[in-house]
Amino acid sequence: MLIEKLVVGPLQTNCFIVADEDDLEGIIIDPGGDAGRILKRVEELKLRIKYVVNTHGHFDHIMANGSVVKATGAPLAIHPEDAPMLKSGGGALFFGWLVSSPPPDVFLNEGDVITLGKVSLKVLHTPGHSPGSISLVEEEEGCIFSGDVLFHMGIGRTDLPGGSYQTLMESIRNKLLTLPDDTVVYPGHGPVTTIGQEKQHNPFLV
Repeated sequence: MLIEKLVVGPLQTNCFIVADEDDLEGIIIDPGGDAGRILKRVEELKLRIKYVVNTHGHFDHIMANGSVVKATGAPLAIHPEDAPMLKSGGGALFFGWLVSSPPPDVFLNEGDVITLGKVSLKVLHTPGHSPGSISLVEEEEGCIFSGDVLFHMGIGRTDLPGGSYQTLMESIRNKLLTLPDDTVVYPGHGPVTTIGQEKQHNPFLV
């Protein structure tokens, strides 16, 4: 399994390129800016992009959707509850930016599976940061792409429209912390961590 992390956009968003190393079929998770860098890396890796996936609809995770979708021809996927944010710009106007995204082609719901060759990414609906936040878990490889739900020593903010601290904590405790402790967490911002580290040291969880 190939995992490439690119820190992109004005809010230093983690964009992940995930692929089957043998099949070279991949996805782009959260293209939050710097489309040229993302596309260059995809070309260098000789990948065929099957989907462009947004873990949620906030502007810092969707800013390069248009350019990346156009260049790869891949369908855009998001949870239906966050789909309206793609049209509205994901809150960008609150921060003085104008962001537009194509509409979604695919809705991802709890239990759906994205297959990339031998790689299987299962969709977990993990609301709280936003109503349609999702996480993608690869159980065989032991990793999860958590978007802005869980960070290294932190959790997603809940003060934006549609956010809920109680809902976020339920998502973390019921969906993420039930994974094995050695599960590697690839968050939407900041460094990589593990479920076990966050259980022991994250001030919001201990």
